[in-house]
Amino acid sequence: MTMKNLRRFSQTLFLLLFLWLFLQTESKGANELGYPVKIFLDADPLIWLTTILASRSFYGVFALAITTIVATALLGRVFCGWICPLGTLHHLAGKLKKRTIPNKQVFLRSQNLYRIKYLLLTFLIVAALFGVQLAGLFDPLALLIRSLSLAVYPIFSYTLRSFFDGVYTWDIKFITVGSEFIYGFLKKTLLPFSQPLFFQGIFIGLIFFLILALNLREKRFWCKYLCPLGALLGLLSRYALLKRSVSEDCDGCGVCLRGCQGVACFSGSPGGAILDKVKEWKSAECLVCLNCDDPCPKNAVSFGFSRKQAPAALDLGKRRVLSSVLAGMAAVPLLRITPLAKVGAAEPTLIRPPGALAEEMFLKRCVKCGECMKVCITGGLQPTFIEAGLEGIWSPVLVPRIGYCEYRCTLCGQVCPTGAIRKLNLEEKAATKIGLAMIDKGRCLPFAHNMSCIVCEEVCPTSPKAIWFEEVRLRDRYGREVLLKQPHVDLSLCVGCGICETKCPVLGRPAITVTNLGESRSKDNQLLLS
Repeated sequence: MTMKNLRRFSQTLFLLLFLWLFLQTESKGANELGYPVKIFLDADPLIWLTTILASRSFYGVFALAITTIVATALLGRVFCGWICPLGTLHHLAGKLKKRTIPNKQVFLRSQNLYRIKYLLLTFLIVAALFGVQLAGLFDPLALLIRSLSLAVYPIFSYTLRSFFDGVYTWDIKFITVGSEFIYGFLKKTLLPFSQPLFFQGIFIGLIFFLILALNLREKRFWCKYLCPLGALLGLLSRYALLKRSVSEDCDGCGVCLRGCQGVACFSGSPGGAILDKVKEWKSAECLVCLNCDDPCPKNAVSFGFSRKQAPAALDLGKRRVLSSVLAGMAAVPLLRITPLAKVGAAEPTLIRPPGALAEEMFLKRCVKCGECMKVCITGGLQPTFIEAGLEGIWSPVLVPRIGYCEYRCTLCGQVCPTGAIRKLNLEEKAATKIGLAMIDKGRCLPFAHNMSCIVCEEVCPTSPKAIWFEEVRLRDRYGREVLLKQPHVDLSLCVGCGICETKCPVLGRPAITVTNLGESRSKDNQLLLS
């Protein structure tokens, strides 16, 4: 097996592993997840580093991130070339582009654009140093999981369900029987239990497909020029022990140049077709694809372990680096000089999942990966837009009218990769308040219309129930006596799960609504301050 085929096997294996873990990251009927896809995020050193810097604290198990760092220091950017599932998708999307010989324009572009990812990395790290976590918006693994969870997977599920619904309408016996068998198999393997629906799914999906479409402009465009994780791994790989060497037999034919997936070999002559010797090889830009090894007709290119070669200079420009540093510093006040900075008071509908840290620390740790939204069994967790300010875009918020927080469910805390949502046991979950229900007497049927309704009390999951009834005797407009049960909310028992709002029969704006008032994570956002 050639090294090229070995790399392809590795890419395929890790992509399938990622997709399998992604499908496993959902409720299987029990309150335990076996193998969530957050394992990949646990191995992400960019998420690990920026979260530590932003929150000023360590979290969870970081052995996988350290493993990635050590592997990169020894072998170079093997994670990018052999493991990263988004990198593999870029590689597959790049197959749609016709193969062309790199020309002078490609050479000049590569000499300048590859700096962008290092400047973006600088911006993200400086912002994290000042307490703003933005890495999750650009990190390839968080971006991929968010895009699949909130856009691609819902589209895939809806398309398949619509197709089989259409097949059933044909009413052809042998087709119907066959489709039922196939659909049953898909429900057990690929399809979610219920159709996921998310706000901004189209917008998030368009961003993802646009990033993939960049491969039609240039193969692995994202990996070469934009990926901040690739930039971090590039810095770690500058002194990697695995190095590329070129013997004196090299005649500069350019075969190795055509297969290079990075921009490691684009440092030759302005013509872009004649390669310099190993002294011009950019180790930080090499994805260790080894495409320059096997096809060399002279067997002049090889990889081996050595300490002799000094890394090529990484010239980012002092002004560019300074601008990135200043931009990272300026991002902090620009994102926070808004009334939404005090989200507990300014946006009462911002209901965070149970176990979420205090808002300031929550935003420092949340990387907007979307895993908590994917595992929410009622679909109530949705991505925010500007409810939490621009700093909190795409972070989770509970929308009770869409779905409530299941009283016996703690899945969101199990999948959170950075501890922004703590993992709770059922006893802790039952004692955690995420909000408070309030009754609108102008819309509540027993109050406003003298009509009997006990739905909110029936569905209330607490014991004893947080909603209780007061029996009153009233007279209608015709003088007839009516015995009604008017609901009230016990402030000490309500946990703000939102099921009463979800199930309220009053359409439009329900008669009972939940806000984040009274949440356990805040001492100030309380109805009655002690």
